[in-house]
Amino acid sequence: MKAIIYRDNGGPDVLQLVKRDQPTPGPGAVRVQVVVSGVNPTDWQARSGIAHRKLFPEITPHLDGAGVIDAVGEGVDAARVGQRVWLFMAAAGRPTGTAAEFTVVPAGQAVPLPDEAGFDVGASLGVPALTAHRALTVAEDGPRRLYPGALDGKVVLAAGGAGAVGHAVIQLARWAGATVVGTVSGPEKAKLATAAGAHHVINYREDDAAAAIRAIAPDGVDIVAEVALGANLALDLAVLRTRGTIATYANEGGQAVELNVGQNMVLNTRLQFLVLYTAGPQARATAVEDVATAVRDGALPVGEEHGLPLVRFPLHRTADAHRAVETGTVGKVLVDVTP
Repeated sequence: MKAIIYRDNGGPDVLQLVKRDQPTPGPGAVRVQVVVSGVNPTDWQARSGIAHRKLFPEITPHLDGAGVIDAVGEGVDAARVGQRVWLFMAAAGRPTGTAAEFTVVPAGQAVPLPDEAGFDVGASLGVPALTAHRALTVAEDGPRRLYPGALDGKVVLAAGGAGAVGHAVIQLARWAGATVVGTVSGPEKAKLATAAGAHHVINYREDDAAAAIRAIAPDGVDIVAEVALGANLALDLAVLRTRGTIATYANEGGQAVELNVGQNMVLNTRLQFLVLYTAGPQARATAVEDVATAVRDGALPVGEEHGLPLVRFPLHRTADAHRAVETGTVGKVLVDVTP
């Protein structure tokens, strides 16, 4: 089979296209013929060595993907052979991700993909959708599960609503019944956030964002899903309701975070930092179940008409796919693995 590998941390040029034997699934595992592999910031960060040190002599990257189960290991129902699935955390603590024609994962990390959902949808779930679910379920008085009606009466602010996680936040929050506000940096991204389903979109570079959000939510925002905490904290606190939650999954721009302790004490702010690796197995399991339900409901479509443009590369150009993500390409970067 063809696979992308790297042996040393570094820039995109460390990625190589090689031929490897097809892997054999062990007990409790499945082998998946990968159709589409999704690329996330954490993939290039792991490759570069920013995220963590390399744990294996040779690594096939990418956490997310979608394809078809073609073999199962001992203890896995043989009826799963031929099942369409989406994959998550394939390369987490393991040397073999989805940037290969075949990959082996624990059976629970291959989630059934409905026939009406394309492989592009499946490859775009994983990190973005599960992170979005976590951000929406950590509020003190909010739900721990998402389903239609779970966020009725709540106001959710999706910072960076045109990014992959922001896009998933908008879609999941709307599916769960929230009023959704997206903040963006320009008119093109505003179109994407609107297409994703945001009820209100604020251009924070042109508008008085705090006043505009307060006009929508006079009592304040219940949950902020934050992508750039250092840059946006002042705005978040200006619009957060008492006992509201700021769930931050990134700090784009790297601006230092300075907390006014008194202000946050009075607000009873909940600052929740999150990453899937350490979220805990129960949080991940419930997120997978709820995201799978949302997919069945048709709540997580992708493509420019749904607010998330798809940027595609063939397998042999995986290095270019990493460059696209590193340089902030708008949309979801996908690698086509199997024709």
